[in-house]
Amino acid sequence: MPIGAEPKTITLQLPIEGMTCASCSSRVQRGLSKLPGMADAAVNLATEKATVTYDPALLDQSGIIAAVHDIGYGVRLEKQTLHIGDMSCASCVARVEKALKATPGVTSVAVNFATETAAVEYLPGSVTQAGLRAVVEGAGYTLREPEAGSLASAGDQAAEARHRELLVVRRKMIVSLGVGAFLMLLGFFPPSFLTQRQLWLVMFALATPVQFWAGRQFYRGAWASARHRTTDMNTLIAVGTSVAYLYSAAVTFFPGFFERVAGSGFEAAVYYETAVIIIGLILLGRYLEARAKGQTSDAMKKLMGLQAKTARVVRDNIELDVPVESVRAGDVVIVRPGEKVAVDGVVLEGRSAVDEAMLTGESIPVEKGPGDEVIGATLNKTGSFRFRATRVGADTALAQIIRLVEEAQGSKAPIQRTADYIASIFVPAVFGIATVTFFVWLLFGPAPAFTLAMLSAVSVLIIACPCALGLATPTAIMVGTGKGAENGILIRSGEALERAYKLDAIVLDKTGTLTMGRPVVTDIVMAAGQDGSEAMTQDRLLELAASAERGSEHPLGEAVVGRANELGLTLIKPDEFVAIPGHGIEVMLDGSRVLLGNSRLMQERACELDGLAEDAERLAAEGKTPMFVAVDGTVAGIIAVADTVKPDAVEAVAGLKGLGLQVAMITGDNRRTAEAVARQLGIDRVLAEVLPDRKAEEVRRLQGEGHVVAMVGDGINDAPALAQADIGVAIGTGTDVAMEASDITLIRGDLMPIVTAVELSQATMRTIRQNLFWAFAYNVALIPVAAGILYPLFGVVLDPMLAAGAMALSSVSVVSNSLRLRRFRPA
Repeated sequence: MPIGAEPKTITLQLPIEGMTCASCSSRVQRGLSKLPGMADAAVNLATEKATVTYDPALLDQSGIIAAVHDIGYGVRLEKQTLHIGDMSCASCVARVEKALKATPGVTSVAVNFATETAAVEYLPGSVTQAGLRAVVEGAGYTLREPEAGSLASAGDQAAEARHRELLVVRRKMIVSLGVGAFLMLLGFFPPSFLTQRQLWLVMFALATPVQFWAGRQFYRGAWASARHRTTDMNTLIAVGTSVAYLYSAAVTFFPGFFERVAGSGFEAAVYYETAVIIIGLILLGRYLEARAKGQTSDAMKKLMGLQAKTARVVRDNIELDVPVESVRAGDVVIVRPGEKVAVDGVVLEGRSAVDEAMLTGESIPVEKGPGDEVIGATLNKTGSFRFRATRVGADTALAQIIRLVEEAQGSKAPIQRTADYIASIFVPAVFGIATVTFFVWLLFGPAPAFTLAMLSAVSVLIIACPCALGLATPTAIMVGTGKGAENGILIRSGEALERAYKLDAIVLDKTGTLTMGRPVVTDIVMAAGQDGSEAMTQDRLLELAASAERGSEHPLGEAVVGRANELGLTLIKPDEFVAIPGHGIEVMLDGSRVLLGNSRLMQERACELDGLAEDAERLAAEGKTPMFVAVDGTVAGIIAVADTVKPDAVEAVAGLKGLGLQVAMITGDNRRTAEAVARQLGIDRVLAEVLPDRKAEEVRRLQGEGHVVAMVGDGINDAPALAQADIGVAIGTGTDVAMEASDITLIRGDLMPIVTAVELSQATMRTIRQNLFWAFAYNVALIPVAAGILYPLFGVVLDPMLAAGAMALSSVSVVSNSLRLRRFRPA
């Protein structure tokens, strides 16, 4: 088969999810067989796989997978992050993506220039590591394979590899700039004991090692591009510096040739220092850029460094210090004051305060006791305790957070795809501009026309490298998602970050999101006795009610019992217990008949409310549930119970409004209760009496009104609405950090991180837009200057060395602008 020709057909195996019987496999097989370009499709229920043979000219993998989803089933995919070496600019991104996407079995690829990674999604069993390596190397790049180990090992090895590369770049940069400076001195102050020809030979001897040793990486990259009939930044630099060097070498060894061709007006000159200093300045830019890029991943380094190195476990009644990687689920782990919690688990005995700030952003230590969950990598402050390990290794909260942040930092925002596309066609366009520049000055320029033409063309080639374009978006996303992780906000992807920037409406679930999620006693109103005083004390009333509800599993009853226990009241065992559905309960306590329930129960039992009806109306209007307590036919008082709003809910709603968002509350509660809570929070739009399966429909209705909508919920019964929303925000609870339906997960249970997430997305997108503006403006403004547009007016020609400095500065300025996000603080 000719090189580059596609096979007539491709055969793949797809793992199908959701098949339960033979009719399922038949349905999938029939659906796939009907696809245009499908030569053969066979589905095996036992192995849950579909074997398909198709014509790649008519059908692709994404079309086949989409067809399976349309039929009603899923295709299981696996993900892998590859560490790519030797990428030099944004056009490299396009080439690596194109090569990997063409690999059979690979369904999607996102290459990130800033992180030097490729996130590859593929069909299990269709791709091997050796195959991916061959594809990457065939495209002209290298694949770094991190060794297995702890959470930090892969990151440490990647950082070590980058550090070694940085040392090589620094050494070459120092030599290049040093030799370049010496060559400039020789040009300005030539030694009297050397003739011009001898001087040029000395300069040639000094410049040649730099050109082919320090500049070797540019030639290697340019050759790899040429083999694939493309161009990139390396091509621009290799061609630009080679023109200056080879022209100088030709003048040095064959001066008579140029005099014959150009005529007697030809002025012999060499530009060795130009070629050498350009290489030195480009390497300086890469060195500064690499150092700055390293700072963009500070959040990841901090996360990886949080993991405890060892743990003290109890095995066979013996305490052992073992590496954290050796801790097994079920182990009992001992944590002493000042030590880190090794893995996730549940406290068995002991009490302490644990600082969870490194994972949740919450600065106040959290009290822990038996039954409470602890998160690995958090810091034990005061007491000591033992806990049973429940999640270890890759299952811990820290490992999940690191994985989510890595995926987010390696993902692409939609705005970046535009920049990548422009970068992929930019380099060929620059070659065209440089060629036109050369011939225009050669034909119409003043003497020496050839020199002016050559220098202008070299300046165009050098100044137009698209590095800044490639770095504009990913560096900002790296810093933004890392900053989010520092504040307990896990942003799933760059796309989610960009969509969050466009939000204009946000829907907040009431129960568990705006409120605590559990009812508590809020008010106790006593009935007046015959003399106008209270018939009994509040504690006595609560004691009777709690005794009646003793053992109750109803949330309202649990709230009453919980409040009595908090106050240390002694509960009485009821002699009789009768549940009255929809009304309340009736019990005998110490010979007294006690009723606890709503007003209808009181009316049915002819219990006079004695002026408490107005109090009950007032409490109900405040979103509380009033429960009447009657003793031996006489109403003694009201106990009001409500699911109270979270302490920061009012502030969070005000913050969201301050960001220009329309805030709505959604709940299954009745409208009266919902509106009472909404008034308390300052929310104007209330979506009440909405069943869980109808929440997604309400979100869809808002979207139909033209809003870009975020949905905030607990990630369980709100999953359909989270998935429907443009941005789904799940409220996490410490270890529950990998909610698949959400775009953003908040590790803490409070609400202010929602405001912070929106602020952060706005700050990140502002930075990306600034970066792209300056990257585009730089090229639009300076390419004409490099081409010599100022020469006819002011006699100014941009020296290629200045062009190299400007190009290096553009990349560093874009990365530095992204680093400003590290100073982001929630308003």
